[in-house]
Formats: sequence, structure tokens, C-alpha cells
Amino acid sequence: MSNYGKIEGRNPVMEALRSNRPIDKLYIKKGEISGSLIKILNIAKDMKIPVSYVDKVKLDEMSESGSHQGVIAVASVKDYVSVDDILNKAKEKGTNNFIIIADEIADPHNLGAIIRTANAAGADGVIISKHRAAGLTPVTEKASAGATEFTPVAKVTNIAKTIDYLKSNNVWVIGSDMDGTTTIYEQDFSGNIAIVIGSEGFGMSKLVKEKCDFITKIPMYGEITSLNASVAGALMIYEAVRYRKFK
Repeated sequence: MSNYGKIEGRNPVMEALRSNRPIDKLYIKKGEISGSLIKILNIAKDMKIPVSYVDKVKLDEMSESGSHQGVIAVASVKDYVSVDDILNKAKEKGTNNFIIIADEIADPHNLGAIIRTANAAGADGVIISKHRAAGLTPVTEKASAGATEFTPVAKVTNIAKTIDYLKSNNVWVIGSDMDGTTTIYEQDFSGNIAIVIGSEGFGMSKLVKEKCDFITKIPMYGEITSLNASVAGALMIYEAVRYRKFK
């Protein structure tokens, strides 16, 4: 088995958990949980790793070895960093913080595209949610066109608390929502900022929206009232670039 991707079988998954490998998610066969699966679930719970209970057919489809023994772990393609690592990156460069927050982006293609845009725009890093969200999977890596190799990604349990922490470090937090009071073309993107990109279909969660210092919107002039999450994120990120570099 390679260092990253899928880890199949009870012993390999157990060893991966014990060695603190970065695991994005566990897939476990529905039904009676017994033996070593109980230990695996207990460790996953302690490590706050999301678990999905799926039919055997689903596990069979996911399996590359044909010997999953009722459990498959999806490991990240790269180690995650801390939020402090991302904050410190700006200090090392002598620039203002420019951080992207993906609030429960569930589609790995969208997350990969956001990481790609973040890298192209020179952002310090991307913060993602541990729950109800995509992680650094092989699909994400491919969609990022290699940007996951260069862009620090922090995975946090609570986006709202992370926003509070960013604020305590003098970072202004700007969210995008159709109910925003200003458009992205009127928004001030100067100083230390973090841009929040909401999830597909639902946007930012209510608590995250309340935590933002500013809510801005992308003007819509046609019949469609929303954009793909990664497209909306790209527009907002690059409007911030224009403001910071060319205003």
C-alpha cells in the first residue's frame, strides 16, 4: 500500500491509526461491529476521525485489494498543518495575512479547485473543516493540479472557533453570501484577511456567517441566483488580489 490513498483491512488500518497517520475518513461495513473493529472505532472516536457506515457493496466498489475485511480508511495525500503555521507564513514573508477558509466544502473537485486558486493568488494557506467536508484525497490532489504540494492546508474541528482565533490574531474575516450588504467590488480587502467560501448549495453555516466581520456578495444579473462554490471562491479571491495588488 502506498503512503497515501486507501488503507484496507483491519490490521493495516489499526497500524495507520496507531502511528498517527493523517486519516480523513473511515468507511466501515454496516451491521454487527465486533473484534478489532471496536478498537478501530474507539481510536477513531478519540482522534475525531469521521466514520461512515456503508453497505458491503460500497466497500467492495471502493476496494483495490479485494480484502477490506469490512473497513477502509482514506488517508490524506499530504500532512495537514496547524492554523498557526498558516498565520506564521505571512510573518515569514513580511506580508499581511491572506487566508482562505472552506466551510464544509463536500466535493473534492471543488476543494481541489479552491486550493489551486488559493495557490495561484498567493494565499498563505487554506483552512478546511474536519466534518461534513472533503479532505486532501487523491481526487482533491488531482483537481488542484498539484497545488496541494505547495499550499498549506489546516484541518480544524470547528470553523467558528477558528474564526475567533483568527480575529484574536488581528485577521478580518470576510464571508460571501447573497444577502451581503456590499458587493465584492466595493469590499475593502486590505490588511490581514481571511475569506470564507461557503458549501455547495447551502453557503456558510449560520454560526460561521454570524462570526464574519463582513458579508459581501457577488452580483448576479441573470436568472440563476448562485454559482459553483469554487467559481464563486475564485471570483472573490481574485477580487481581493486586485484590491491588494493593483488598487
